[in-house]
Amino acid sequence: MTTISLRFDDDLKRQLDEICEEMGMNLTTCFMIYAKKLVRDRKIPFEIEAPPDPFFSESNLRQLRKSVEQVKNGQVVVKTMEELEAMARD
Repeated sequence: MTTISLRFDDDLKRQLDEICEEMGMNLTTCFMIYAKKLVRDRKIPFEIEAPPDPFFSESNLRQLRKSVEQVKNGQVVVKTMEELEAMARD
C-alpha cells in the first residue's frame, strides 16, 4: 500500500467529508473509486472545461459583424499611426 497526501482548503475538506458520509463512505473510499474508474476507463471520469473564450461571446461577435458591415459600406476612418498617437496625447 502507498500513502498519498493531499492538501485541501478546510471548508472544501469539510464539505467532501459530509458528502462522503451521506453516501456511506469516507474520503479514502471516494478517491479509491475515482482512481479505479480513471485506470479502468483511461480518462478522467468527468468533463473538464475551460470558460468560453470571451472573443467568441455573442456580444463580441455581434460587434464584429457590425464592424464588417461598416467596412463593406465604406463607413471607415483612415488614420496614420502618427495621427492616432497625436490623438492619444490630446
